[in-house]
Amino acid sequence: MIDATVDLVIFDCDGVLVDTETIGPAVVAALAGEAGWPLTPDEVRARFLGRPEAYLYEQVRAHATVPVGPEWLLTYRERVSEAFAAAPHTMPGVTGLLDALDARGLPYCVGSSGSHARIRHSLTHAGLWPRFAGRIFSADDVAHGKPAPDLFLHAARTLGAEPARCLVIEDSPAGVDAALAAGMPVIGYTGGPTEPAALAHASHGVIAALPELATP
Repeated sequence: MIDATVDLVIFDCDGVLVDTETIGPAVVAALAGEAGWPLTPDEVRARFLGRPEAYLYEQVRAHATVPVGPEWLLTYRERVSEAFAAAPHTMPGVTGLLDALDARGLPYCVGSSGSHARIRHSLTHAGLWPRFAGRIFSADDVAHGKPAPDLFLHAARTLGAEPARCLVIEDSPAGVDAALAAGMPVIGYTGGPTEPAALAHASHGVIAALPELATP
């Protein structure tokens, strides 16, 4: 599915490369509840999947019944990091797909709504950091995170790729929206908790398994 028209593959991190989307929403739900805003993990996914931490923090502050300061976000990061470090997992097929891209000499990078610290933590514990070091782009790097196109355009510009010749792999509606706004082809990935219908607007379809991408 990755043909000769693609010069750069941009992967989201959480839920595409590493299996954090089963961990993070439970942490957010617990912390939001402590702040007086009862949410289930499914509600957290629906509201925040693919969105930057700044948006999460703003929404929790707006709905909380107790004061919420910057320490809330620090606690969130610590709890997610601890939970993932205890049971790190890549999404199925990641290593084989990256091997196939390396064999073709096709560059790839990360474009994630997470902070640089969180991305590094996740990739390191999952054993993927050496494969992406120096080619990691975070919402920290731009003025507006997903669903704005800024992050993906920044990645393409930095790595010298035309937006139309990038292929984005995303598991969130906000990420698909960002890719479309950037003028980039995008494939929705449903190997995690995201339902296919939520990614149906992806321009190049939806896949359930990453090895499907390994064929030209």
